[in-house]
Amino acid sequence: MHMKKYLVKCLHRLQKGPGYTYKELLVWYCNNTNTHGPKRIICEGPKKKAMWFLITLLFTSLVCWQWSVFIKTYLSWEVSVSLSVGFKTMDFPAVTICNASPFQYSKVKHLLQDLDELMEAVLERILAPEQSYSNATRTLNFTIWNDTPLVLIDERNPHHPVVLDLFGDVHNGSASSSPAPGRTCTAQGCKVAMRLCSLNGTVCTFRNFTSATQAVTEWYLLQATNIFSQVPTHELVEMGYPAERLILACLFGPEPCSYRNFTSIFQPDYGNCYIFNWGMTEKALPSANPGAEFGLKLILDIGQEDYVPFLTSTAGARLLLHEQRSYPFIKDEGIYAMSGTETSIGVLVDKLERKGEPYSQCTMNGSDVPVQNLYSDYNTTYSIQACIRSCFQEHMIQNCSCGHYLYPLPHGERYCNNREFPDWAYCYSHLSMSVAQRETCINMCKESCNDTQYKMTISMADWPSEASEDWIFHVLSQERDQSTNITLSRKGVVKLNIYFQEFNYRTIEESAANNIVWLLSNLGGQFGFWMGGSVLCLIEFGEIVIDFVWITIIKLVAFAKSLRQKRVQARYAGPPPTVAELVEAHTNFGFQPDVARPGPEPGTYPDEQTLPIPGTPPPNYDSLRLQPLDVIESDSEGDAI
Repeated sequence: MHMKKYLVKCLHRLQKGPGYTYKELLVWYCNNTNTHGPKRIICEGPKKKAMWFLITLLFTSLVCWQWSVFIKTYLSWEVSVSLSVGFKTMDFPAVTICNASPFQYSKVKHLLQDLDELMEAVLERILAPEQSYSNATRTLNFTIWNDTPLVLIDERNPHHPVVLDLFGDVHNGSASSSPAPGRTCTAQGCKVAMRLCSLNGTVCTFRNFTSATQAVTEWYLLQATNIFSQVPTHELVEMGYPAERLILACLFGPEPCSYRNFTSIFQPDYGNCYIFNWGMTEKALPSANPGAEFGLKLILDIGQEDYVPFLTSTAGARLLLHEQRSYPFIKDEGIYAMSGTETSIGVLVDKLERKGEPYSQCTMNGSDVPVQNLYSDYNTTYSIQACIRSCFQEHMIQNCSCGHYLYPLPHGERYCNNREFPDWAYCYSHLSMSVAQRETCINMCKESCNDTQYKMTISMADWPSEASEDWIFHVLSQERDQSTNITLSRKGVVKLNIYFQEFNYRTIEESAANNIVWLLSNLGGQFGFWMGGSVLCLIEFGEIVIDFVWITIIKLVAFAKSLRQKRVQARYAGPPPTVAELVEAHTNFGFQPDVARPGPEPGTYPDEQTLPIPGTPPPNYDSLRLQPLDVIESDSEGDAI
């Protein structure tokens, strides 16, 4: 009911028309506003009016320009970085250790036998090409070789390079080829390259190397990847170094530990790796005090004598310090500890806290990243390294129809190998060198908003010393092999000391450089300085804008009403009826006024028309009654509508 009365009043207000004009409204605003400039425009003479109008317009433009600058700066979402130092007891980091060799050669030799024989023949051709051509009597398995061969590129004539196959076939640098057996090329005059082909050898590319050492190492690694990708993971785990063989001694602070305190994880690059204090099933261990005596002490046996000769050219242990429940990307972030040395690692902690949206493209847990995390099966936290590798594996599956052996595999997919996917090496090489692919993954992945980094100070010394190595190796051999003979050597042992240098930690935190308080302060300062205004002046300006809109609506309604009245009047071409005609029409239903129009003669009607019976209507007694004023007004307003 109240809403109806309100609407009736609004319609009545529209019917009455505007109470004042635009000019009257502007004059009223200039006389009553708290802003200084408009008052002088009304009160001063003609010349000063023009001057104050220009000044007010200029300062208004300056205020709008300054406001746009401040709003643009605020919307750029800049951050400031603050560094703070704290002191508290901290959890000891997770420590991942791996052997530099992923497998024991004695257990994988049967898988690599053909590849090793082929590798030896390749080295003979590179080192002594003439002798190897004349003494080539061994039977080699060229199935692997035909998929991805090594070639020599003779560039002594740069305008006509010649591609020479290591096993006798010679190919021109162009698409056509012609055999020329017996032609040789010395290592000084040729470059060793890897030929990668697809579509049954019709499309080929060459991956060049500056050294034959790099070429044969990369070629052997590619062929070994093809072999190991066809072996089940549980068999690969059995071929790696077991924890009881790798970890000889363990001590955490004053408490002894053993290989049973480590969590095993398989990584294709380094085989079996072992993580101490990962925090997956147990609570993270705190460090009692800073210093070497309160850290983790390990003695490792890397078993260098059982390394795969062509797969691993580095001897030592690979280790990484990382946060609990995070996946260890030890190949990219780890460090080596050299055999025959004691490596001491002092640790300092940096904590990074980034601002989220819209200040930076970071994520809390990776749920808003449009990439399937293939490392989620390990129940680890999100990291940008996991996202980038998962993204690459997705592109690998989309472009090459198979996944690479070094990355986790989505459910239902298969690893690449030469037997099922003969073109995978060419596809992988093309994809790994693609800049567009890298940029796509970098743009899709986000950094973690909270991150912990461990800064390491590393020092090394020979261990054991010449004076003590005899008794140390005797004791360690007795404990591991139950033998009175020395079964260990300096080339196979590594000693590690990992500890906090101090309990001070640094927190690097991002905060908003320009917040809403900064924005409002600058907007108000500019408005007050140039025009002497405040928030109340803005409210007054908003009020005048609303009044302008209201006047415009009223004028539009009045204009529409006048158009409607003109259309109604246009229907009657003759003069308006007289009073006598109106009375006659009211009392006599058969009355028809005389209208000058073409047609039949007056008084003649069609036969089918039935005339009303004349009569006198009953009196309208309601016309004599008094009605309330609001009812009459409402009726008139209804008629006006």
